[in-house]
Amino acid sequence: MASLKRKILSKINGCEVVKKRPQQGQGGGVRVTDRDRGTDRDRPKSEDPDPSCSQYFPSKSNPGVRLRFDFFNQPCVDLAKALLGKVLVRRNPDGTELRGRVVETEAYLGGEDKASHSAGGKHTERNTAMFMKPGTIYVYTIYGIYLCMNISSQGEGAAVLLRSLEPLQGQDVMRTLRASKRKGGAKLVKDKELCNGPSKLCQALDVQRCFDRRDLSSDADVWLEMDSDWVTPEADVVSAPRIGVESYGEWAVKPLRFYLRGHRCVSVVDRMAESRK
Repeated sequence: MASLKRKILSKINGCEVVKKRPQQGQGGGVRVTDRDRGTDRDRPKSEDPDPSCSQYFPSKSNPGVRLRFDFFNQPCVDLAKALLGKVLVRRNPDGTELRGRVVETEAYLGGEDKASHSAGGKHTERNTAMFMKPGTIYVYTIYGIYLCMNISSQGEGAAVLLRSLEPLQGQDVMRTLRASKRKGGAKLVKDKELCNGPSKLCQALDVQRCFDRRDLSSDADVWLEMDSDWVTPEADVVSAPRIGVESYGEWAVKPLRFYLRGHRCVSVVDRMAESRK
């Protein structure tokens, strides 16, 4: 087991596009069927025994189109919502890919946002990526050891934090990467817990500090895709206060966290926010 773990870790760090992907999905979002597209093709019934797999709990993820600058070039809140359902892809040096669907985000609005790294228009070496063109990766360290990945948007110093993903491809590699960072690392990490937090998803997809200031529109190691068979209805998007910003007054309660209702990979469910919908 130890030698296998070392072998996997030695290959990690960039990708031939894999046309077939593992199939497990849960949570808000509607799968677009052939009937929706106006065709009469019959589909076999799902053999997935999980009763939560339905049109609202898709069981498949098809290869998608890479998202370019035009997608990222929108206001911060709009981008935070638009990212839900999109697929983050990490290409490893050995040509394999890790994939995860975005199911939770947080918007940080720049100078006016007291909880943002760029509050008051503060521009430092650390947060430079927040002031770069939309679609720029902003990676920063918390507690001295953990990483968080953000994406710049329209607006001076504005960016979206990727908070949780649903693992779609490469779960065994993700599990090995997560285990390598945990105390008693051999303990099995459940699929739903592989990426259900901003630092967890960075560990699971081997997001590195050197990714900071890279362009998601053109980078060879990490990018975002549109899943052509996924639609996120507005009613399935929950707006709630952000996590860990309790000391920032009125900004602590602003509903700037967005997640897919009912999704098992969301990091923190806000029942009060859900009841307001």
